[in-house]
Amino acid sequence: MLITHDTRCALDTVVDLVNTAPEDGAAPDALPDVPALEVFVQNHEISDVGTLSEFDLSAVRKIRGRFAAIFAAPEARAAAGLINELVAAAGTTPRLTDHDGYDWHVHYFAPGASVADHLAADCGMALAFFVVAGEEERLRRCEAPDCRRAFVDLSRNRSRRYCDSRTCGNRLHVAAYRARRKEAAG
Repeated sequence: MLITHDTRCALDTVVDLVNTAPEDGAAPDALPDVPALEVFVQNHEISDVGTLSEFDLSAVRKIRGRFAAIFAAPEARAAAGLINELVAAAGTTPRLTDHDGYDWHVHYFAPGASVADHLAADCGMALAFFVVAGEEERLRRCEAPDCRRAFVDLSRNRSRRYCDSRTCGNRLHVAAYRARRKEAAG
């Protein structure tokens, strides 16, 4: 599956957005206030966004939950329905642009759109491309028991199981190794 630069950026953004949500009641929200949202927008180079407000923060948190539901969708039809609702509500206006040193690419958000509509349109369309390509199973949650972070499996054979093989994957492999050693010694 060919993934363009702007689609990859949108996928990275939607994964990072979904992962800002607290995993449980004890974890803090990684988007606690408007300054945190401003940092998120800056770190993900989200263009054409004006001054952010509490309204924007609330709207972004709302679509974050809708994106999380897409990652949890049991099959393509359910994911497609959720994506269609999200993108339609954003009032998409596809247009070609070449800004900030990037070659021609498509923006799906309307000029002057809110940051939430911007994210819903661009990130929603990136996820739509995966459904169209029959690759929605690549939208996953980490299989580590103490981690449910979202990720997009871009491995060649769709075999990635953990959000980060150096932390979650390695931790589970070491635990399994130690359990085998303990059993063999015991």
